[in-house]
Amino acid sequence: MSNLTQLRLAAREILNEALRAVDAGAAVRRAVRLEDLRLSVCDTVIDRPTQRPIYAIAIGKAAFGMAAALAEVLGERLAAGIVTSDPRYGTARASHRVARVANLYHTIFRGGHPEPNEESLAAAQACFDLLKRANEEGALIIFLISGGGSAMIEWPISGEITLADLRTANKALVNCGASITEINSVRRGFSAVKGGRLAECAPQCDQITLIVSDVPPGEERNVASGPSLAPSNDAPDAREVIGKYNLRSRVPETILRAIDAGPAASSPTDATSLRMHFVLLDNQSGLKAAAEAARRRGFVTEIAGDISDQPIEDGCMALVQRMVQFRARRTESRSNPEESVCLISGGEFGCPVRGDGIGGRNLETALRLAMSPGLSGSESFVAICAGTDGTDGNSPAAGAIVDGGTIERARAIGLEPKDFLDRSDAYSFFVAIGDAIATGPTGTNVRDLRMLLHSR
Repeated sequence: MSNLTQLRLAAREILNEALRAVDAGAAVRRAVRLEDLRLSVCDTVIDRPTQRPIYAIAIGKAAFGMAAALAEVLGERLAAGIVTSDPRYGTARASHRVARVANLYHTIFRGGHPEPNEESLAAAQACFDLLKRANEEGALIIFLISGGGSAMIEWPISGEITLADLRTANKALVNCGASITEINSVRRGFSAVKGGRLAECAPQCDQITLIVSDVPPGEERNVASGPSLAPSNDAPDAREVIGKYNLRSRVPETILRAIDAGPAASSPTDATSLRMHFVLLDNQSGLKAAAEAARRRGFVTEIAGDISDQPIEDGCMALVQRMVQFRARRTESRSNPEESVCLISGGEFGCPVRGDGIGGRNLETALRLAMSPGLSGSESFVAICAGTDGTDGNSPAAGAIVDGGTIERARAIGLEPKDFLDRSDAYSFFVAIGDAIATGPTGTNVRDLRMLLHSR
């Protein structure tokens, strides 16, 4: 595949196939079964034939699709439910499905993202009321949790914390370069819903949590800061994170007092009720789907699972080095000289904001790869970097596609790539050269996908 246009087209097709494979609604429909009043999740029997009510609470970027799918599966068994999501993340199809059942099943809140808003608070209050009712009835509660939910539902742990304080704290956390695990450890410290506290409102209820994960493997308790799951014992200490990223001068005093006052969250104390959680989709789901799509197109493919959550400069350097090594190994093996290769990685690079531009970690990753001495100028190199939720940072793009000629084309029209990096403005760079990727919000969220393709 020596034609650069074909290589770029292949990259887009691989990304699109991976996104289709991580559809959140489809994942719920695969996982949840209701047969003769017997409910099972991922082949585990949850509820034998009874008539007890089932309530659902859907939170996050995938909430619309997950809630709609659950309503389709459960039908009249679903007594009531709540959806809180930024409406940007409801695909047209999912939003239509939710609208059809809204009058019967769901109260919908337009929670904020990346910072909470008034409806984020209203969603929390509605959930408190629903869980109190469910607790009195001994109902089954199904939590549908996905990334982005940290801002879409919120209630401060202290009455002195205002919405403005919550917004300021979230903005500082998102922009400081901390990992999602570190960010959520701090968020739990000033929240009355995170770290399992929302679930504690219904201690007498059996509870099932279905997760579309936007966190590293094994850290699913961090998705949406874990409203239904207590944090793991090895979770970062919020005060240490505050110190590590010099946040004390950037976070309101009310927030700091709440964090300094005690532990981030407590575990549910009722041991008689069922508590189970299932990860339906995660970053590995997207990586595997991308790898399968690449192999079907004739690429020798490798997943670089260890290149995931590094600081962005280190991560980009590691990707370039791995690609060079991958190509060299294939050459030394004396295999088909015409074969093409595809290196895939995921996760979320740490990407602190340095200026007032428009962009995000995927756009910046793509720009850094295009600038790399190991790849820039190559006539047979393409990279594509995108967020699976369809948005990247404060931009409307999912990410960008680059090739060995990207920098030369940009400079030919008077653009200096480093200037865009310095002001965190990679989106403007890619809009100018026509290589931003705009999928629109996808209604799912399983972290980022990065693919480097090389042909002879």
